[in-house]
Amino acid sequence: MELSERKKKILASVVEKYIATGEPVGSKVLCGSLSVSSATVRNEMSELSEMGYLEQPHTSAGRIPSQKGLRYYINNLMTRYAVSDAERFSIDSGFDNAVGEPVEILRNALRLLTDITGCAAIASTPYDAHSTVKRVEIVPLSPKTVLMILLSSTGIIKTRICRCESEMDIKTAELFYNIAGAQFIGHHSYEMTTAKIQTLAASLGDKVLVMTPLLVTLSELAHEASRSDIIVDGQSRLLNFKELDSSVYDILEVFKHASQLSRILSSGKESINVCIGRECMNRSLENASVVFSKYKVGGRDVGSMGIVGPVRMDYAKIIPCISYIGETVGNILSETIEE
Repeated sequence: MELSERKKKILASVVEKYIATGEPVGSKVLCGSLSVSSATVRNEMSELSEMGYLEQPHTSAGRIPSQKGLRYYINNLMTRYAVSDAERFSIDSGFDNAVGEPVEILRNALRLLTDITGCAAIASTPYDAHSTVKRVEIVPLSPKTVLMILLSSTGIIKTRICRCESEMDIKTAELFYNIAGAQFIGHHSYEMTTAKIQTLAASLGDKVLVMTPLLVTLSELAHEASRSDIIVDGQSRLLNFKELDSSVYDILEVFKHASQLSRILSSGKESINVCIGRECMNRSLENASVVFSKYKVGGRDVGSMGIVGPVRMDYAKIIPCISYIGETVGNILSETIEE
């Protein structure tokens, strides 16, 4: 049923006052701003409660928005604020020295998010089904040991120490780079199958013992670089919210399971997504909200980042900040990869 204009105004007022104070909102509080009698407001609030948009914590208390009411407010009534010049400057300043691989840039972004929102922050590292191996280097550590460094087209860097069966010399290193350039650089990780490694190894003659560990390590690093990981920050911030007292430890437990966070972050269909309580499809998050934005690298959606906090949060101010930080991260990552 479509809400009347008066019901919309009352619902919006209840949501905004509840977000600001954390206290149930009574009819008398709304009368002045709505220019109607307390009895009229009370009747409208009662009907909104029957429709499931408002809840009454106690018999004599005012109303608070239900999760259904918050969803309607966010989708239909909320004022869409723009990031202020001061906020934009503060965020941009936080990225002034942002260099390095994507994980470090994302960690920097998460620290900004926790400082701005007071909530916990989460992000998925770049994932692109079309990502390829961009560069490979080997650094000698000892006659039979090298450090292998792989850079993917999404900017992810993976490293691993590899021990060979015999000593590495210049000709062996040149052979490795020739094979890597022809068979791995510019190729997708899913092309690097066990059968492919075995075929390459079979063609190496007396170099098979020294080369096989290198090729296996390169293949494994490529597969690791193609997977998305979850990084988190500021979980302890959730202890500051009294409304989470009864469920905070259940929420903190979710942060130990990357797969659960990954499922939420990958569920978003829009550039900015809000999951309220039960919408998170996780019993431990029934009293929490997750707000996250996608970020792009090279024009493609490759990951998401956002916050986990109480259902009562200032969505109108938080959403544009998350969106702007996500956009900034995407721009920085794109520039870093191009360089």
